[in-house]
Amino acid sequence: MATINLTRAVARDLRAAEPARRGGLRRRLRRNATAYLFLAGAILCFAVFSWYPMIREVVMSFQYTNFAGETKWVGLRNYQRVLHDPDFWSAWRTTGLFTLFAVVVGYAVPFALAVVLNEIRHARSYFRLLVYLPVMMPPVAAAFLWKWFYTPDDTGLFNAALHAVGLPSVQWLQSSHTLAVLCLVLFSTWINMGGTVLVYLASLQGIPGELYEAAELDGAGLLRRVWHVTVPQTRLILSMMLLLQIVGTMQVFLEPYVITGSANDTTSVVYLIYQYAFNYNNYGSGAALGVLLLLVLIAFAGGYLWLSRRAEQE
Repeated sequence: MATINLTRAVARDLRAAEPARRGGLRRRLRRNATAYLFLAGAILCFAVFSWYPMIREVVMSFQYTNFAGETKWVGLRNYQRVLHDPDFWSAWRTTGLFTLFAVVVGYAVPFALAVVLNEIRHARSYFRLLVYLPVMMPPVAAAFLWKWFYTPDDTGLFNAALHAVGLPSVQWLQSSHTLAVLCLVLFSTWINMGGTVLVYLASLQGIPGELYEAAELDGAGLLRRVWHVTVPQTRLILSMMLLLQIVGTMQVFLEPYVITGSANDTTSVVYLIYQYAFNYNNYGSGAALGVLLLLVLIAFAGGYLWLSRRAEQE
């Protein structure tokens, strides 16, 4: 009997608490309505401008379409055409070489520059503004400017500078494939390093000053302080920036499109996608190459993150 009464009492308490719970839920929903609206807007933007184009590209890679005539399903023919195209492997070779140079130059230079700026005690804001200025320039305008720098005759800035010190002219973009790709990397590093330097500076300023003081007391110079203090303390941001650097440079398009125009065999993978779609009027093959690039980037990013996590556990 006592058990039955206890059960009835618990049921009454639950029924009495139900309106209170519903009222609390309504209050929380009203209180967070603005946050939910902002979240819905962000999800909608991602769905329209990121997720839908990705899904549409995968579907289009199995179709033949030029958006003017009939769309036909062709299965794997687009992938077969892309893989048998002689420009396919040439574009991957150029992209790989560009990525390699970008890791050596474009990854190391911003970090070294951030370390130097972090050590400067006077006119620090002026130098930071000077480093960030290229980021504020329109990329296409900056590319045309550097195209003039690389002009092979004496009217180009770099050859004019060489003549001023008695050195011969250099065919920057015409002499060899390797030099042309390196020239593109120099421009890419110059125009993009401002934001990267600021990220590194923010990370460097989070390092406790006591670590540097202890290193100085031990007689460590600048290079030893960087190697034994700065690099270990910024390992996480260095790892993430390396991943972003490689993923970003493998999608290079502006540099070969504006500066070289695919001359000297400098067509990148993304530039080849552009040619398939807008020069050859074959959007299906362009989409197939885009899917292949996506798979390569996913495989690389997944492998890189797995190796980084394994190294941290060890």
